[in-house]
Amino acid sequence: MNYLTQIQQGIDFIETYLEEDIALATVAQEAGLSQWHYQRIFKALTKETLKHYIRTRRLANALDKLLDTRLGILDIAILAGYHSQEAFTRAFKERYALTPNEFRQQGRRNLIVRKLKMDADYLRHLHRNIEHTPVLAARPPMLLVGMHTRFYGSDSDKNNLGQQLPQLWERFIARLPEVQHAVPGCCYGVVQPVAGDSDELEYYAAIEVRQADALPAGMQRIELPAAHYATFVHRGLGKLVDRTVDFIYSSWLCQSVYRHGGGADLEIYDASFDPLSDNSQMRYAIPIVLT
Repeated sequence: MNYLTQIQQGIDFIETYLEEDIALATVAQEAGLSQWHYQRIFKALTKETLKHYIRTRRLANALDKLLDTRLGILDIAILAGYHSQEAFTRAFKERYALTPNEFRQQGRRNLIVRKLKMDADYLRHLHRNIEHTPVLAARPPMLLVGMHTRFYGSDSDKNNLGQQLPQLWERFIARLPEVQHAVPGCCYGVVQPVAGDSDELEYYAAIEVRQADALPAGMQRIELPAAHYATFVHRGLGKLVDRTVDFIYSSWLCQSVYRHGGGADLEIYDASFDPLSDNSQMRYAIPIVLT
């Protein structure tokens, strides 16, 4: 089964249970994916988070009920997943510039429920800043030493990437001389889900080492098994790497003969990386297996 079919299975499940509380992990389970991989691919394809999409679809379902049924607004609010009429009214007015009662009285059917927006900056990035053909190669086992944090990525409504990762890297780079037996030339960001039914991620800012006898205080040992990786070049500011990751998880992965191997993704930083320069380069690698 390909990824696009699995994403559609999740969407079909959402449509079937719009009037019930829908756990993100359950949507992913119905699609046969981990929560993080479903959310990551969904976000790459649609440019919105899974939670936001569900909220939008439940509000759209409420539009129909306001016009086509005699249900009270509180009843419709509860079916849409809101615990009070006031919360439903606030969300409805924020999205449609009308209260539910005003909408019902006007009988308007021409509201735009969802509008796909093509982001011009993303399209420019897609054409200029990404090496569309990855390097496919096996990587031997790697031993790394680094510092750890947990965060939520751009595929989650709890996104705190901007608060967590820059601070981690600042602390790690300052203490890099403490790491013994380091292999010079590259640092690595190691990204993987905390658990299969969670959208929380764990992240290591790390460097490869030849051996890890004594670890500096507050640092950890990371062992990565041998795996095949698809490695993409990201050009431009490092903070825009999510645009490259979106391309990988939507345009490339969904059309390739590969699936994600289930291991950690790697951010690869060498001398060509400059966090403040538009001419910067880094690489992003995902583990892959043949379908």
